[in-house]
Amino acid sequence: MLTPEKKRFIEFMMDADVLRFGDFVTKSGRNTPYFVNTGNYRTGAQIAGLGQFYAQLVHDTGCAFDALFGPAYKGIPLVTACAASLYREYGLDKPYFFNRKEAKDHGEGGNLVGYKPKDGDRIAIIEDVITAGTAVRETMPLLYACGDVTCRDMFISVNRCEVGQTPGKTAIMEVQEEFGITVHALVTVRDIREWLSAHGGYEALLPKMDGYMAKYCIEG
Repeated sequence: MLTPEKKRFIEFMMDADVLRFGDFVTKSGRNTPYFVNTGNYRTGAQIAGLGQFYAQLVHDTGCAFDALFGPAYKGIPLVTACAASLYREYGLDKPYFFNRKEAKDHGEGGNLVGYKPKDGDRIAIIEDVITAGTAVRETMPLLYACGDVTCRDMFISVNRCEVGQTPGKTAIMEVQEEFGITVHALVTVRDIREWLSAHGGYEALLPKMDGYMAKYCIEG
């Protein structure tokens, strides 16, 4: 259901040229009529607003965590903005960290920046989207290498509701089964489709959205 808050976030992404429509190819190699590129956030107002959206989602779920992790590269500004907004809006001061794509071989070394996780920590992941679950499978070994940590929650901008590696299951279902992670999304592809149908000027796009969703998206 397209709530006022979801509508506001969709329009926020569109105003920032983050939610785009056209012909794109996802990381998993699928041709798609819409694309979410959080790398297009580029102003202080945009990143501050984004942090507020994420912080509210984290706060409203009531999940318990000890630290926030943002996978490089796009997760870095997301986790930073979310951590700042959690403190500013809710008085919740939690540490955050992110990874380097290449481990540093001088100074303090290593491939993690910020908080250093310890055994027993509960880590919440801040990401942009999940399409086929590829990025999640790359992230989890990094977290497990930190120590005896657990990860039970992930927060993303858009749930594309797409099938993963197993027929009949979304990538998010697979993430839940493989890693025990519950994924919380600000909006879903169905919310975006509903928003488009309620506004004029997208008549040519709707059949493309419907065709893509029929091919790749499943309920759940």
